[in-house]
Amino acid sequence: MKNKIGHNWLLSLKSLLIIVFLPLVTAASRPGWERKEVNWRMTGGGRVKAINYPKDRPIPSTATQVSREPTAGQSTEFYAAAPRPKLPSQKSQGIPALTIDINSPPIDGFTPWIAVAATDERSDEFEIDAIPWTYVVGNYLTSNPRADYTIGIFDTGAAAHVISYTGATIMGLYGHSPDLISSNTATISGATDSVDAWVSQPIGLFIDGLGAIEPNGLLNHSSMVGETNVSVNVGDIDTSPKLPTAVGTPMSVYFSTLIRNDRQVTVIRDGNEYTGPDVRVYDLYDSALPSYPNTIPLDLRPTGAVAVQYFPNYFDFEDPSPLFPSLITGFLPTQSLFFVSSVDLTRGKRSAIDKDGFMLDTGAQVSVISQAIAARLSLNPQNPDFEVEIMDVTGETTTQPGFYLDTLEFAATPDWLSYTNVPVVMLNVASPEGGYLDGIIGMNLFINFNFVLHGGSLPSIEPPVIEFERISNRLAADVAPPGGDGIVNFLDLAALAIAWLATPASPNWNSDSDLAPIRPDGLVNQLDFKLFAQYWGQVQAQ
Repeated sequence: MKNKIGHNWLLSLKSLLIIVFLPLVTAASRPGWERKEVNWRMTGGGRVKAINYPKDRPIPSTATQVSREPTAGQSTEFYAAAPRPKLPSQKSQGIPALTIDINSPPIDGFTPWIAVAATDERSDEFEIDAIPWTYVVGNYLTSNPRADYTIGIFDTGAAAHVISYTGATIMGLYGHSPDLISSNTATISGATDSVDAWVSQPIGLFIDGLGAIEPNGLLNHSSMVGETNVSVNVGDIDTSPKLPTAVGTPMSVYFSTLIRNDRQVTVIRDGNEYTGPDVRVYDLYDSALPSYPNTIPLDLRPTGAVAVQYFPNYFDFEDPSPLFPSLITGFLPTQSLFFVSSVDLTRGKRSAIDKDGFMLDTGAQVSVISQAIAARLSLNPQNPDFEVEIMDVTGETTTQPGFYLDTLEFAATPDWLSYTNVPVVMLNVASPEGGYLDGIIGMNLFINFNFVLHGGSLPSIEPPVIEFERISNRLAADVAPPGGDGIVNFLDLAALAIAWLATPASPNWNSDSDLAPIRPDGLVNQLDFKLFAQYWGQVQAQ
């Protein structure tokens, strides 16, 4: 076991990760309420482990809210994916944008799972900037890298990357020569205590969606992107509960990340099942990115960020190991994150208008408002609509109040996103700008959308933005007539036959007929026909 050397004096500049402060609420038994055990991810590594609610007001589940196609495709225990629907890029060809009104979103949303790999690639000592790459660079840390990867979360709420102890062991960070784990630690605080995470030496860190995992369980590295010369937090075997693997904003700021909720992927690895939307990560200007008709402007704050950098030990020239991991930085160490530019909330006669302190957190399944916003809306924490039991990074459990807001809207073009009957949890979360966030925009508000997060790059070339479209429950194989008719029949078979063996360069090319594999291969062949056959005779659910 290493001798931990904490550098808490540095953490007073900025916390390394979003820290969750949990104001206690009396967890008294409420007559007429029920308790349901759940496993939902919160910001900062916390989890909702149970929800309490009145029997006469049952909590809607995610499964009843999301418009998804039925799981189909490969029937292996490692991988199953919903077939590919109509290419979203065709949305931009003269089709008007939808009126974006969402009623009663669920409390919990999706988790964007990703595959994570590591290499030994770093720059010279005292070169502290992370370098983005659209392919894998460096030497893998094990002799079997296709099998030695870990599953993590694409988490824009994480200001620094975190690798779990298990993930670090599998990928070869532990036991590597030279040692890739420094003797320095960073403190991650919870409600009543804190946990320490090791700070790694600079490494290469690369990601791709679960769709890169082949049916045999091996990882295909060909489409991975990532960073080199990046220092990360690494979990300790003695830490309880175990820190998850989370790849944060220091990665997403350099790329465009596509998250498709109309295509779900399931992977079973080491006895654990991971199900989430198809996630793909691209260069910011990749022509393969879909073009969606709606946009949400974002801010990267604190402003003035110029690079992703770690802070070396300048006081020890013999061992300039990172004192804390790579963060998005400006002139001083900061932890810039993505913020939604303007949010309006109402409950009864009260409102909170044009709030700019809501952080976008793809790692949070639940949306959050601060105590200040709750007070502005006259919400009484002693009389909540529901309660959630949250276990933070230290294992400490507290009970937090939840409420249904009449409306929650945030700025988007050409139409604002407008939600009604919106569940939120009251929770104070530390802001990278000091004080507390107004709240968290979690993934329960995005389950009905496909979207691309354009990171904007560093130094800032253009501001970050989300492009999105609302998904439908159209069957993937319903390709004819154009736009579909709600049934898979001989019209669709004829369209597939016309496009047989076509490629994008062919005069008979029809992108709708390129159904398989999950990453379209630009060829209509027996793979597409096999998947088409699974939909034969199906009728679109209303």
